[in-house]
Amino acid sequence: MTVIDKKALIEKRVNEGLKGQWYPVCKSVEVKTSKPYGTKLLGQKLVLWRDGAGKIRCLEDFCPHRGAPLSYGEVHGGNVACRYHGVVVDGDGVVQQVPAMPECALEGRKALQSYTVQESNDAVFVYVPSADRPEPPELALPKELTSDEWTGFLCTSVWETNYRYALDNLADPMHGCYLHAESFTLAYGSKQDLMQLNKTEDGFRIERVSQTGENFDWTEFEIHDGSMFCFLDIPYPPAAGPGGVFRIIGFTTPVDETTCRVFFWRMRKVEDTARESWRFLYRAVLETNHWNVLEQDRVMLEGMPDDARRREMLYQHDLGVSRIRQILTRAAKAQVEAELKSEQMAAE
Repeated sequence: MTVIDKKALIEKRVNEGLKGQWYPVCKSVEVKTSKPYGTKLLGQKLVLWRDGAGKIRCLEDFCPHRGAPLSYGEVHGGNVACRYHGVVVDGDGVVQQVPAMPECALEGRKALQSYTVQESNDAVFVYVPSADRPEPPELALPKELTSDEWTGFLCTSVWETNYRYALDNLADPMHGCYLHAESFTLAYGSKQDLMQLNKTEDGFRIERVSQTGENFDWTEFEIHDGSMFCFLDIPYPPAAGPGGVFRIIGFTTPVDETTCRVFFWRMRKVEDTARESWRFLYRAVLETNHWNVLEQDRVMLEGMPDDARRREMLYQHDLGVSRIRQILTRAAKAQVEAELKSEQMAAE
């Protein structure tokens, strides 16, 4: 294996998405006991459904008989049944029944890869194993999602762009005062500044030097074993109702090399009656404003060519963009090297 080949493998892994990670793939309400749900993660088609106990199961979306999508089928006795010929597969990927041919040799065989699933805060997370991390670590979540002091709403959207551009966008606070200049809360502050990047206990924080609390002025990324997310604060005027800062928690999921799905929890620290008042105000008034901001991001990123990185000319404001790319590349390098070592040992 040459150095050039290795570099190409690393770049391909970054572009496809890292393995050894927990990713949110859909909302909990999208996975039902009545029918399977199909999606895609890192280019792999997946099927999810709820078994008889309500537990979500996940397999590669492929019938072991002839390859038909299991997501086109139905939930049968807590398992998934293919629509094409009725083959029934359980949540571990074992063929349980071939209705058209009793006592078929396929029955009892483990034919499909299964994935570990965890539900949290209205989202379904799936773990993608890697050679260097085959078993799922504990799912690390932001403190706002594990505290009773915070309340919020999950919004999610599919963007027709590589996930790397969605991460770049989150690591770039300076775009807020330009792209979102006409929005409800992001029209304030200076359009000129410098950026500074500081290490934190679990990652890094990118922020404007001369301005805080006026706009989308900073983003903090946390990188854990098996997960990565970011959070940022949006200043809220009194008209936005009771509570503290408006915090956004962001996860970005690679669907394939040209598509990603973003998950944003809009959170506020507010209690008792004020909590219910804010939740009503958000649904009635504020949610539309926030979707408009997301749409501005989506349209801009989808308009960029897939290979924009090859021609871009970064400057000082892109410190956060550079750092997140370094983190992805280092992780991809470790995964590729572990896979090559495993392949070498298997060949000996």
